[in-house]
Amino acid sequence: MISNPIWAVPKFLPSCEASQYHRLIEFTNITYFIFQVDRTNTSPTSMENCKQACLKNCSCKAALFVYVYNVSDGNCFLPSQVFSLMNNNDNEKFHYSSYAFIKVQISPTSPSSGVTPTPSVTEKKTSQTTIILGSSLAAFFAVLLVISIWVILYRKRKDEEEDEEEDLHQLPGMPTRFSYEDLRNATENFNKKLGEGGFGSVFEGTLGNGTKVAVKCLDGLGQVNKKSFLAEVETIGSIHHVSLVRLTGFCSKKSHRLLVYEYMCNGSLDKWIFCRNQEYSLDWQTRRNIIFDIAKGLAYLHEDCRQRIVHLDIKPQNILLDDNFNAKVSDFGLSKLIDRDQSQVVTTMRGTPGYLAPEWLSSMITEKVDVYSFGVVVMEIVCGRKNLDRSQPEDSMHLVSLFQRKAGEGELFDLIDKFNEDMQLHRAEAVKMLKVAAWCLQSDYLKRPSMSMVVKVLEGVMDIAPDLDYNFSPSALAKTTVDHKEVNFRDSTPLLPSVLSGPR
Repeated sequence: MISNPIWAVPKFLPSCEASQYHRLIEFTNITYFIFQVDRTNTSPTSMENCKQACLKNCSCKAALFVYVYNVSDGNCFLPSQVFSLMNNNDNEKFHYSSYAFIKVQISPTSPSSGVTPTPSVTEKKTSQTTIILGSSLAAFFAVLLVISIWVILYRKRKDEEEDEEEDLHQLPGMPTRFSYEDLRNATENFNKKLGEGGFGSVFEGTLGNGTKVAVKCLDGLGQVNKKSFLAEVETIGSIHHVSLVRLTGFCSKKSHRLLVYEYMCNGSLDKWIFCRNQEYSLDWQTRRNIIFDIAKGLAYLHEDCRQRIVHLDIKPQNILLDDNFNAKVSDFGLSKLIDRDQSQVVTTMRGTPGYLAPEWLSSMITEKVDVYSFGVVVMEIVCGRKNLDRSQPEDSMHLVSLFQRKAGEGELFDLIDKFNEDMQLHRAEAVKMLKVAAWCLQSDYLKRPSMSMVVKVLEGVMDIAPDLDYNFSPSALAKTTVDHKEVNFRDSTPLLPSVLSGPR
């Protein structure tokens, strides 16, 4: 479609006071958008009559003429306003010819007999050429600018990625670095998924030497993912303990971020303590050993590393079991390093509701938040149920509240896993373990034991504190607001997604 300004613009607009200076400029194969649609409603006339009718009509701005066979037998349209004109080069298809006669007013000083439309058209063509050339140059430089900016940003990003990968190379004691192709082949193109978490999925794989591994693929290239990846590589790559999942390798190539862990064939603890299937039921001694392993792993993180490492997301899903049911702590994606000269650290709330200590509400945390989470896990292991179980009666739905009530009634035996005969046979020992959990659940974090003290109690060389307070803080269970959203701390839905460090 062609709009009016594309055609010749006269130096003087047509005026009714100077109609003797009006002239018509002819354009072939041009029609008016309305006229083309409604031409059947106009009366037959000749081309010359159509032109004269426009010249005699002061309000006429153009004469549009269309004929099929005879130029003296066509249709005329005289618009008072000219909006959009259209090319009509496909006249053979529609079997008609079209003409547009645009009314212009010439200079009064020009001789009427010698006036032609040529100068105006030529002038307009020159103007059009200038406009087109200017627009083309402007567009060219705009595109060139965009390309230049893109190249600069691409090179900057490339340099940052290279710097980041160089940093990974320089980390002391780093695990084996694998290529993406190596890990894709090891997992048979990521065929067997073991589980997934907030930032990625875990796949079973076998290295070239026959070693089975769990390969975690971080999804996307978001800054959170990169930070989580580096946190796990730096943290787990520099620590070694029998009760911590071992990071054996990693891959950092372009957009690919993968972590390679030792394979834990029995998966995560939750499927063994929350399942009613007797095939997955654990006896008392196995459960006790698992609790002991978790305690030793946390004690190492808190006290035996150069910097104290606070895990921040202790829960059954992050406790993995090997073929002998030895427990290992996994998932360091939310971990926090605390210098030894710091007593507390301020950090944003993270972890999983139901396992969060009361002091999270103030954001001032210590390693004792892990102790609290450990206490919740011990409760779940001994009781054989989740800390929030909606299948239970309303007054028994929340395990911490039920624990508090049963302690007040002196009926802790009622909490022991009723679906496991061996647990019932060891009720006395199980109740003692519940008291360890209660010690870890103290509302005042200063009254909670360190994890090394818990280890000593489990080893039998230290006694549990005698003055336990079973009135656990309601703030750990109450609703609060995080990022303008109401969060129920009794809910087991993760508040923030944690990185998956091993098979689920």
